[in-house]
Amino acid sequence: MKNALITGASRGLGLALATELAKDGWHLTLTARGADDLAEAAGRLGATAIPGDVADPAHRERLAEAVPDLDLLVNNASGLGAVPLPALGDYPVPVLRQLLETNVVAPLALTQAVLPALRRRKGAVLNVSSDAAVEAYEGWGGYGASKAALEQISHVLAAEERDLAVWWLDPGEMRTRMLADAIGPQEAGEAPLPDEVAPLIVKLVNERRSSGRHTRGSLA
Repeated sequence: MKNALITGASRGLGLALATELAKDGWHLTLTARGADDLAEAAGRLGATAIPGDVADPAHRERLAEAVPDLDLLVNNASGLGAVPLPALGDYPVPVLRQLLETNVVAPLALTQAVLPALRRRKGAVLNVSSDAAVEAYEGWGGYGASKAALEQISHVLAAEERDLAVWWLDPGEMRTRMLADAIGPQEAGEAPLPDEVAPLIVKLVNERRSSGRHTRGSLA
């Protein structure tokens, strides 16, 4: 039995990926802050639901205890930061601190917590990033900085944990609530659904491609 832990799994890309992995025979442990949506998703997929915030150390400990055998960690849970998206000159520093806690510190801390389980199975870590990590988009400085930090953590982790596969993935724009919050529902409605990206990620996992940065285009 292949075991995966997915954060931010109650909607968007996390839910779409969980659905595809369930079809592929994986046993899933899912977490997200929205307990009701998470319970509905887990019930439909036959998964284990552990609601909570990955920025909470006690919650990360619960997750690690729940997955003593782990083949895949997906760090998908993410915050957007200040909205409407502000210029860096106006970015509220307390919001940036919280964003870094959610998008950088929490994924690293959860990875640390489950590393013993991943090492035993020579598993994989998938960190969901963004093109905002490598491109300069006005208004996206806070979010982009957090994803750039996550990518560098991923890169170094891949160098240090050579028995693991470590991927950092830019899935491109997707029709999600986060994108709607950032650019408006009308423009976000023109983006592809997460369901179109999730099968490509399952292909990446099953082929166990080399550690590194991947994009939706590179996986197609």
